[in-house]
Amino acid sequence: MNSTELFALLPDMAVFARVVDAGNFSVAARQLGSTPSTVSRQIKRLEEALATRLLERSTRKVRVTESGAQVYRYCRDMVGAASGAVDAAGQLVGRPQGKVSVSAPTAYAKTVIHPLIPGFLRAYPEVDLQLLFADHEVDPLVDDLDVVIRLTEHPAPGLAGRQLGSVRWVLCASRAYLQTRGTPEHPRDLAQHDCVYLGETADDNRWRLRRGTEAHTVEVRGRYIANHAGARLEAAQQDLGIANLPEFAAADALQRGDLLQVLADWDLEARAYVGSVWLLYPPNRFLPPKVRVLIDYLAEHIHDAQ
Repeated sequence: MNSTELFALLPDMAVFARVVDAGNFSVAARQLGSTPSTVSRQIKRLEEALATRLLERSTRKVRVTESGAQVYRYCRDMVGAASGAVDAAGQLVGRPQGKVSVSAPTAYAKTVIHPLIPGFLRAYPEVDLQLLFADHEVDPLVDDLDVVIRLTEHPAPGLAGRQLGSVRWVLCASRAYLQTRGTPEHPRDLAQHDCVYLGETADDNRWRLRRGTEAHTVEVRGRYIANHAGARLEAAQQDLGIANLPEFAAADALQRGDLLQVLADWDLEARAYVGSVWLLYPPNRFLPPKVRVLIDYLAEHIHDAQ
């Protein structure tokens, strides 16, 4: 294959890499601003030129063949190199500008990220920002996002990242409620209180607390159940009982004294919105200035908020 023929295949190779990342033709076509039939023709043309089958097709998804997996690695590196070239050129310009995007779990996005956005936009007047509230797992390589924030102990391989702290859960109640009903001194005392809990699964009212090597599980009851952290926060502020909350959701109310922490020397175990906070992004050697300033801004201010 001569250089002219090779250069003609470069767009098809880039499309092939996008199809593998997306998992099917329709998603890849939407991301590329194309149509599934056009994308399919490009893949077929690439297969004919390389004299090998790259994908096994079905109605909903594609499966990469053994030879396709080897070709994909080179195509992915090619796209990464092209992105690096563009980013390197952007570094020379040096001024952050354009649109940048970030996603985070819904409650974390609303409580922690959203309040930081006005300051970021004032600091970088030529940058526009899109914030995606998403409780499902978002892949920046597939979903065409610059930065994602995840609460996890196992960040996805293949992404660059910075750890920004961690999230734990706390039990909170209003001063008026505790004055009326008393303050629990041990987890077993919670059974005698009105508790505000998630109610998403059958055992969400079984709170598990740990202090060193000591662990205790208590079945709680209450008149109000809500699977939204903001609603449970407001319920506690309205004297409806002891609420379980991510610490970031309760932080302001605790600092103002609107709520008091209950059983502060015990750790409350939780299934979601718990663990290390990771800021993840594609591993480009040269990040555009707009992405780099967003990463640095979030890293600085989220650390301050922890």
